[in-house]
Amino acid sequence: MAQPALERIIDGRKKDLGGFEVARVLPHAKRRLVGPFIFFDEMGPARFAPGKGIDVRPHPHIGLATVTYLFEGEMDHADSLGVFQTIYPGDVNLMTAGRGIVHSERTGITARQAGHALHGIQTWLALPEEAEETDPAFVHHGRDDLPNFKMDAVSMRLILGTAYGHRSPVEVHSPTVYIHAEAEAGARFDLPEGHEELAVYVVNGEIELSGESVKAGQMGVLAEAGPAPVAARTASRIMVLGGAALGPRFIEWNFVATRQDRIEQAKADWRESIANGFTNTRFSQARGEHEYIPLPGDSQAGEPPRPSKDCPTT
Repeated sequence: MAQPALERIIDGRKKDLGGFEVARVLPHAKRRLVGPFIFFDEMGPARFAPGKGIDVRPHPHIGLATVTYLFEGEMDHADSLGVFQTIYPGDVNLMTAGRGIVHSERTGITARQAGHALHGIQTWLALPEEAEETDPAFVHHGRDDLPNFKMDAVSMRLILGTAYGHRSPVEVHSPTVYIHAEAEAGARFDLPEGHEELAVYVVNGEIELSGESVKAGQMGVLAEAGPAPVAARTASRIMVLGGAALGPRFIEWNFVATRQDRIEQAKADWRESIANGFTNTRFSQARGEHEYIPLPGDSQAGEPPRPSKDCPTT
Protein backbone atom coordinates (compact mmCIF):
# COMPACT_ATOMS: atom_id res chain seq x y z
CA MET A 1 0.00 0.00 0.00
CA ALA A 2 1.34 3.42 -0.95
CA GLN A 3 2.00 5.75 1.94
CA PRO A 4 -0.35 8.76 2.19
CA ALA A 5 1.03 12.04 0.93
CA LEU A 6 1.16 15.27 2.88
CA GLU A 7 -1.66 17.70 2.13
CA ARG A 8 0.37 20.63 3.43
CA ILE A 9 2.94 21.80 5.93
CA ILE A 10 1.76 24.63 8.20
CA ASP A 11 4.22 27.01 9.84
CA GLY A 12 3.30 28.34 13.27
CA ARG A 13 2.64 32.10 13.18
CA LYS A 14 4.65 33.54 16.05
CA LYS A 15 3.55 36.45 18.19
CA ASP A 16 5.54 38.15 20.94
CA LEU A 17 3.35 39.01 23.91
CA GLY A 18 6.06 40.82 25.83
CA GLY A 19 8.58 38.28 27.13
CA PHE A 20 6.31 35.43 26.10
CA GLU A 21 5.92 33.99 22.62
CA VAL A 22 3.17 31.80 21.17
CA ALA A 23 3.11 30.07 17.80
CA ARG A 24 -0.40 29.60 16.37
CA VAL A 25 -0.78 26.71 13.94
CA LEU A 26 -4.55 26.13 13.80
CA PRO A 27 -6.87 27.44 12.57
CA HIS A 28 -5.12 28.04 9.24
CA ALA A 29 -6.64 29.76 6.22
CA LYS A 30 -6.42 26.56 4.18
CA ARG A 31 -6.88 24.05 7.00
CA ARG A 32 -9.39 24.99 9.68
CA LEU A 33 -9.51 21.68 11.56
CA VAL A 34 -7.65 18.39 11.85
CA GLY A 35 -10.22 15.97 13.23
CA PRO A 36 -11.82 17.92 16.10
CA PHE A 37 -8.71 20.10 16.63
CA ILE A 38 -9.71 23.65 15.65
CA PHE A 39 -7.08 25.61 17.60
CA PHE A 40 -3.45 24.73 18.29
CA ASP A 41 -0.93 27.01 20.04
CA GLU A 42 2.58 26.30 21.23
CA MET A 43 3.27 28.45 24.31
CA GLY A 44 6.90 29.41 24.81
CA PRO A 45 9.42 28.19 25.67
CA ALA A 46 9.75 31.20 27.96
CA ARG A 47 11.45 32.06 31.22
CA PHE A 48 9.92 34.57 33.60
CA ALA A 49 11.93 36.59 36.09
CA PRO A 50 10.79 36.63 39.74
CA GLY A 51 7.57 38.60 40.04
CA LYS A 52 6.56 37.97 36.43
CA GLY A 53 4.16 35.43 34.99
CA ILE A 54 1.08 34.70 32.93
CA ASP A 55 -2.24 36.39 33.71
CA VAL A 56 -5.00 35.37 31.33
CA ARG A 57 -7.99 37.07 32.96
CA PRO A 58 -11.42 35.39 33.08
CA HIS A 59 -13.01 34.94 29.67
CA PRO A 60 -15.83 32.80 28.21
CA HIS A 61 -16.02 29.82 25.85
CA ILE A 62 -18.82 27.94 24.10
CA GLY A 63 -18.98 24.95 21.76
CA LEU A 64 -15.53 23.52 22.43
CA ALA A 65 -13.28 21.70 24.88
CA THR A 66 -9.91 23.19 25.83
CA VAL A 67 -6.87 21.00 26.41
CA THR A 68 -3.79 22.23 28.29
CA TYR A 69 -0.60 20.16 28.27
CA LEU A 70 2.78 21.33 29.59
CA PHE A 71 6.37 20.23 28.94
CA GLU A 72 7.80 22.61 31.53
CA GLY A 73 6.47 24.88 34.28
CA GLU A 74 3.06 25.10 35.90
CA MET A 75 -0.16 27.07 35.61
CA ASP A 76 -3.26 27.65 37.76
CA HIS A 77 -6.72 27.14 36.28
CA ALA A 78 -9.88 28.60 37.87
CA ASP A 79 -13.37 28.42 36.38
CA SER A 80 -17.04 29.24 36.89
CA LEU A 81 -17.78 25.67 38.04
CA GLY A 82 -15.77 26.45 41.18
CA VAL A 83 -12.74 24.42 40.06
CA PHE A 84 -9.19 25.47 40.95
CA GLN A 85 -6.43 23.23 39.58
CA THR A 86 -2.69 23.58 39.12
CA ILE A 87 -1.32 21.72 36.11
CA TYR A 88 2.23 20.36 35.89
CA PRO A 89 4.24 18.80 33.03
CA GLY A 90 2.69 15.64 31.62
CA ASP A 91 -0.73 16.27 33.21
CA VAL A 92 -3.80 17.09 31.16
CA ASN A 93 -6.55 19.61 31.89
CA LEU A 94 -9.65 19.18 29.72
CA MET A 95 -12.37 21.79 30.13
CA THR A 96 -15.61 21.25 28.23
CA ALA A 97 -17.29 24.58 27.59
CA GLY A 98 -20.50 23.26 26.03
CA ARG A 99 -23.24 25.88 26.47
CA GLY A 100 -20.84 28.18 28.31
CA ILE A 101 -18.05 28.46 30.87
CA VAL A 102 -15.67 31.14 32.16
CA HIS A 103 -12.08 30.49 33.22
CA SER A 104 -8.76 32.14 33.95
CA GLU A 105 -5.17 30.93 33.71
CA ARG A 106 -2.45 32.45 35.86
CA THR A 107 1.01 31.79 37.22
CA GLY A 108 0.72 30.66 40.82
CA ILE A 109 2.12 32.62 43.75
CA THR A 110 5.08 30.32 44.48
CA ALA A 111 6.19 30.05 40.84
CA ARG A 112 5.75 33.78 40.33
CA GLN A 113 7.87 34.65 43.37
CA ALA A 114 10.67 32.28 42.40
CA GLY A 115 10.72 32.92 38.66
CA HIS A 116 9.92 30.04 36.35
CA ALA A 117 9.96 28.54 32.86
CA LEU A 118 6.85 27.73 30.82
CA HIS A 119 6.47 25.62 27.69
CA GLY A 120 3.46 23.69 26.46
CA ILE A 121 0.61 23.23 24.03
CA GLN A 122 -2.91 24.60 24.30
CA THR A 123 -5.56 23.41 21.91
CA TRP A 124 -9.31 23.44 21.41
CA LEU A 125 -11.47 20.53 20.32
CA ALA A 126 -14.63 21.53 18.46
CA LEU A 127 -17.60 19.67 19.92
CA PRO A 128 -19.85 17.62 17.63
CA GLU A 129 -23.13 19.40 16.89
CA GLU A 130 -25.15 17.21 19.26
CA ALA A 131 -22.81 18.11 22.15
CA GLU A 132 -22.45 21.85 21.54
CA GLU A 133 -24.95 22.72 24.29
CA THR A 134 -23.82 20.08 26.77
CA ASP A 135 -23.27 21.04 30.41
CA PRO A 136 -19.83 22.55 31.09
CA ALA A 137 -17.34 20.27 32.83
CA PHE A 138 -13.70 20.05 33.90
CA VAL A 139 -11.43 17.03 34.40
CA HIS A 140 -7.79 16.76 35.42
CA HIS A 141 -5.61 13.68 34.96
CA GLY A 142 -2.07 13.38 36.28
CA ARG A 143 0.75 12.18 34.03
CA ASP A 144 0.71 8.73 35.63
CA ASP A 145 -3.01 8.34 34.84
CA LEU A 146 -2.27 8.44 31.11
CA PRO A 147 -0.96 5.47 29.10
CA ASN A 148 2.83 5.75 28.89
CA PHE A 149 4.55 3.26 26.58
CA LYS A 150 7.56 2.81 24.33
CA MET A 151 7.79 1.69 20.72
CA ASP A 152 11.44 0.87 20.02
CA ALA A 153 13.25 4.22 20.39
CA VAL A 154 10.10 6.32 20.80
CA SER A 155 8.53 7.10 24.20
CA MET A 156 4.85 7.99 24.01
CA ARG A 157 2.17 9.39 26.29
CA LEU A 158 -1.42 9.05 25.04
CA ILE A 159 -3.19 12.23 26.08
CA LEU A 160 -6.55 11.68 24.39
CA GLY A 161 -8.31 8.91 22.52
CA THR A 162 -6.99 5.58 21.29
CA ALA A 163 -3.76 4.48 19.62
CA TYR A 164 -1.58 1.38 19.36
CA GLY A 165 -3.95 -0.69 21.47
CA HIS A 166 -4.07 1.89 24.31
CA ARG A 167 -6.90 4.14 25.47
CA SER A 168 -6.67 7.39 27.41
CA PRO A 169 -8.96 7.70 30.47
CA VAL A 170 -9.82 11.27 29.42
CA GLU A 171 -13.33 11.25 27.97
CA VAL A 172 -13.88 13.07 24.66
CA HIS A 173 -17.03 13.74 22.63
CA SER A 174 -15.86 12.43 19.24
CA PRO A 175 -13.19 10.00 17.98
CA THR A 176 -9.86 11.67 18.79
CA VAL A 177 -6.16 10.94 19.05
CA TYR A 178 -3.55 13.12 20.75
CA ILE A 179 -0.07 11.85 21.58
CA HIS A 180 3.12 13.35 23.02
CA ALA A 181 6.11 11.46 21.61
CA GLU A 182 9.84 11.73 22.28
CA ALA A 183 11.86 10.09 19.49
CA GLU A 184 15.56 9.35 19.52
CA ALA A 185 17.60 10.28 16.44
CA GLY A 186 17.04 7.64 13.76
CA ALA A 187 13.86 6.27 15.36
CA ARG A 188 11.08 5.15 13.01
CA PHE A 189 7.41 4.35 13.57
CA ASP A 190 4.07 4.39 11.77
CA LEU A 191 1.29 6.75 12.78
CA PRO A 192 -1.67 5.03 14.47
CA GLU A 193 -4.33 3.51 12.24
CA GLY A 194 -8.08 3.96 12.46
CA HIS A 195 -8.21 7.78 12.43
CA GLU A 196 -9.85 9.71 9.62
CA GLU A 197 -7.60 12.78 9.81
CA LEU A 198 -4.05 13.01 11.18
CA ALA A 199 -1.29 15.59 11.58
CA VAL A 200 2.10 15.77 13.30
CA TYR A 201 3.47 18.90 14.96
CA VAL A 202 7.22 19.11 15.63
CA VAL A 203 7.98 20.91 18.89
CA ASN A 204 11.73 20.49 18.47
CA GLY A 205 14.01 18.49 16.22
CA GLU A 206 13.21 17.40 12.66
CA ILE A 207 11.28 14.46 11.25
CA GLU A 208 10.51 12.92 7.91
CA LEU A 209 6.77 12.36 7.45
CA SER A 210 5.62 10.42 4.40
CA GLY A 211 8.97 11.21 2.82
CA GLU A 212 8.93 14.97 3.45
CA SER A 213 10.87 17.02 6.00
CA VAL A 214 8.89 18.64 8.84
CA LYS A 215 10.91 20.90 11.12
CA ALA A 216 10.45 22.47 14.54
CA GLY A 217 7.46 24.81 14.60
CA GLN A 218 5.77 23.08 11.65
CA MET A 219 2.71 20.83 11.40
CA GLY A 220 2.52 18.22 8.66
CA VAL A 221 -1.08 17.38 7.72
CA LEU A 222 -1.77 14.13 5.89
CA ALA A 223 -3.93 14.22 2.78
CA GLU A 224 -5.65 10.96 3.73
CA ALA A 225 -5.68 8.33 6.43
CA GLY A 226 -3.20 5.50 6.20
CA PRO A 227 -0.07 3.94 7.72
CA ALA A 228 2.16 7.00 7.32
CA PRO A 229 5.78 6.45 8.36
CA VAL A 230 7.62 8.87 10.64
CA ALA A 231 11.42 8.98 10.87
CA ALA A 232 13.26 11.19 13.36
CA ARG A 233 16.19 12.86 11.56
CA THR A 234 17.32 14.22 14.94
CA ALA A 235 16.14 13.67 18.49
CA SER A 236 12.63 15.11 18.29
CA ARG A 237 9.62 16.00 20.44
CA ILE A 238 6.41 15.68 18.44
CA MET A 239 2.65 15.83 18.93
CA VAL A 240 0.37 13.53 16.93
CA LEU A 241 -3.21 14.79 16.61
CA GLY A 242 -6.40 14.06 14.73
CA GLY A 243 -9.56 12.01 14.73
CA ALA A 244 -12.92 11.95 13.00
CA ALA A 245 -13.61 14.85 10.65
CA LEU A 246 -16.23 17.37 11.78
CA GLY A 247 -18.30 19.67 9.61
CA PRO A 248 -17.56 23.38 9.14
CA ARG A 249 -17.37 25.56 12.22
CA PHE A 250 -17.62 29.28 12.89
CA ILE A 251 -14.92 30.58 15.20
CA GLU A 252 -14.78 34.07 16.66
CA TRP A 253 -12.73 35.15 19.64
CA ASN A 254 -13.21 32.34 22.22
CA PHE A 255 -16.40 30.96 20.69
CA VAL A 256 -16.90 27.98 18.36
CA ALA A 257 -20.27 26.97 16.90
CA THR A 258 -21.99 25.39 13.92
CA ARG A 259 -24.12 28.56 13.57
CA GLN A 260 -23.06 32.20 13.47
CA ASP A 261 -26.19 33.27 15.37
CA ARG A 262 -25.07 31.13 18.33
CA ILE A 263 -21.80 33.06 18.45
CA GLU A 264 -23.71 36.35 18.31
CA GLN A 265 -25.82 35.16 21.23
CA ALA A 266 -22.69 34.29 23.22
CA LYS A 267 -21.28 37.76 22.60
CA ALA A 268 -24.51 39.35 23.83
CA ASP A 269 -24.53 37.05 26.86
CA TRP A 270 -20.95 38.03 27.76
CA ARG A 271 -21.74 41.74 27.54
CA GLU A 272 -24.87 41.27 29.65
CA SER A 273 -22.98 39.20 32.23
CA ILE A 274 -20.35 41.94 32.58
CA ALA A 275 -22.99 44.67 32.82
CA ASN A 276 -24.80 42.81 35.60
CA GLY A 277 -21.73 41.86 37.58
CA PHE A 278 -22.09 38.16 36.70
CA THR A 279 -25.21 37.92 38.89
CA ASN A 280 -28.14 35.87 37.54
CA THR A 281 -26.59 35.94 34.07
CA ARG A 282 -25.71 33.33 31.45
CA PHE A 283 -22.00 33.47 32.33
CA SER A 284 -20.76 33.29 35.94
CA GLN A 285 -17.44 34.57 37.27
CA ALA A 286 -14.51 32.17 37.68
CA ARG A 287 -13.64 31.04 41.19
CA GLY A 288 -11.84 33.71 43.23
CA GLU A 289 -11.78 36.19 40.34
CA HIS A 290 -13.11 39.72 39.86
CA GLU A 291 -11.43 40.72 36.58
CA TYR A 292 -12.49 39.82 33.05
CA ILE A 293 -11.51 40.25 29.41
CA PRO A 294 -14.02 42.33 27.44
CA LEU A 295 -15.07 41.41 23.92
CA PRO A 296 -12.53 42.63 21.35
CA GLY A 297 -13.21 46.31 20.73
CA ASP A 298 -15.13 46.77 23.98
CA SER A 299 -13.58 48.66 26.88
CA GLN A 300 -12.99 47.32 30.36
CA ALA A 301 -15.64 48.68 32.73
CA GLY A 302 -14.17 51.58 34.70
CA GLU A 303 -11.05 51.69 32.50
CA PRO A 304 -10.26 53.45 29.22
CA PRO A 305 -10.05 51.25 26.10
CA ARG A 306 -6.65 49.62 25.78
CA PRO A 307 -5.00 46.85 23.76
CA SER A 308 -5.29 43.49 25.51
CA LYS A 309 -1.99 41.88 26.52
CA ASP A 310 -3.62 38.62 27.49
CA CYS A 311 -2.26 35.47 25.93
CA PRO A 312 -4.51 34.54 22.98
CA THR A 313 -4.71 30.95 24.06
CA THR A 314 -7.29 28.98 25.96
